[in-house]
Amino acid sequence: MTLADEGFVEVGSSRLEYKMIGPRPDRSAIFVLLHEGLGSVGLWGDFPARLAEATGIGVFAYSRAGYGRSSPSIMPRHVTFMHEEARDVLPHVLDAIGLRRGILLGHSDGASIAAIYAGSVEDHRLRGLVLLAPHFFTEDFGIAEIARMHETYEGTDLRAKLGRWHQDADNAFYSWSGPWLDPAFRKWEITEELAYIRVPMLIVQGEDDQYGTLRQIEVARQECYCPVEAVILPETHHIPHREAPDATMRAIVDFTARLEIK
Repeated sequence: MTLADEGFVEVGSSRLEYKMIGPRPDRSAIFVLLHEGLGSVGLWGDFPARLAEATGIGVFAYSRAGYGRSSPSIMPRHVTFMHEEARDVLPHVLDAIGLRRGILLGHSDGASIAAIYAGSVEDHRLRGLVLLAPHFFTEDFGIAEIARMHETYEGTDLRAKLGRWHQDADNAFYSWSGPWLDPAFRKWEITEELAYIRVPMLIVQGEDDQYGTLRQIEVARQECYCPVEAVILPETHHIPHREAPDATMRAIVDFTARLEIK
């Protein structure tokens, strides 16, 4: 397909909104952005434009089903929802946009989806991973934070705030919180997938991340056979590209330059 600056990609019965900046994937290397658990194309803010300008590489961002202006998610979602996104949806998105070579850049749940894809799908178009605040296994205090957010959502104006970014705020919120708060999710982990990743990986994590400790990075270094670089940002929580934008961008630019994929 010929990508406009924005539009929709058809994957199965879903219409997934997207935004494209810079060189198109059928002609050049691109970043494919995978948003956080409550994210969307719009919630990336100006990060995609700054990323394209800083690296000279095209940037494709899309909203998963249930988020932004994309089709609703089928509820209830399974505790395996990130594996399903990585193995059943993402390959079709990459094929639909005509990807030739690229880097997956994911934040939070999106980073986990990127890692699962790289460790599950043999895709020679993939040249690297940039993972912002990824989850490789669950930690009790992170789940407790999500439980607090669940209470906030149902008792404050958070629903209205999310409604500015998602056409169905309930679908977006419960698509995320439902699986995470399922007792079975406490056993979720993707260490096996980490062992099969064969492209260089950059992890950027805040030192004060409220959803995961630096043990996430330690596990990646233990389990991965691929090169793993890590940048730990002081006084930064779960959104490094927003809380420490310059340091995060500098790490991504340096990592990307070493890949030499333009």
